[in-house]
Amino acid sequence: MHPIAFEFSGLTIHSYGVMVALGFLAGIWTASRRCLRENISPERILDLGPWLIVGAILGARTLYVTTFWREQFAGRGILPMLAVWRGGLVFYGGLIGACLACLLYAHLRKLPLWKLADILAPSIPLGQAFGRIGCFLNGCCYGRACSMPWAVRFPANNLNGAPSTPVHPTEIYSALLNFGLYLALARLFRRKRFDGQVFAVYLVSYALLRSFVEFFRGDYPANQYLFGVLSPGQVVSIPTLAAGLILLGLLPRLARKMV
Repeated sequence: MHPIAFEFSGLTIHSYGVMVALGFLAGIWTASRRCLRENISPERILDLGPWLIVGAILGARTLYVTTFWREQFAGRGILPMLAVWRGGLVFYGGLIGACLACLLYAHLRKLPLWKLADILAPSIPLGQAFGRIGCFLNGCCYGRACSMPWAVRFPANNLNGAPSTPVHPTEIYSALLNFGLYLALARLFRRKRFDGQVFAVYLVSYALLRSFVEFFRGDYPANQYLFGVLSPGQVVSIPTLAAGLILLGLLPRLARKMV
């Protein structure tokens, strides 16, 4: 656990922020390389980058504050809500915010939405993999008690309240699965049959992978589980999975009508 990457002239640079920034850069760069196959200028993706960053951070932080309002933010003022450099970004909120930003950008620039979504889709899990490594360094999103050889221990009295007893390295599980998903989607992009297919497959795949990792998470308060069984991440995975399946059913029909 290394929450602080380095300090420079009195300025503290947090590891989580560094990894999130690297994730954004890696995602935007790889997306800019893919757009050439869709006859879209790489400059369009670079221009889209700030839109995605703002939308993702606003959405991710808003959902985090809403989810953990009672435990972390009630009665503490506005400054703790803004401290994103210390962690506390919910991916699904970031995905929603980034999708809305992309939708607006595509409309204003008159770009084909589903082509743009396919270009960006593989880069989403790539960027998230970096972010999950940041979670590991920060000590958030930790797992349940674990007796496996690969269990990890966080330092005692750490800022995020991670247990100092052996726990599942859920952040690493998620990072590895997201790297694998990135490779699979990048391969699918070169073989896709209709616009929007890669993005739809991403929604389905990520919902399933996220739900799997959630079984090992240990950082949710007991009162946040729906029916005492489903974690907040698994609850949001349900409509995400449904949206992906609906798109896989509808988009081929739309593609045939446009031929």
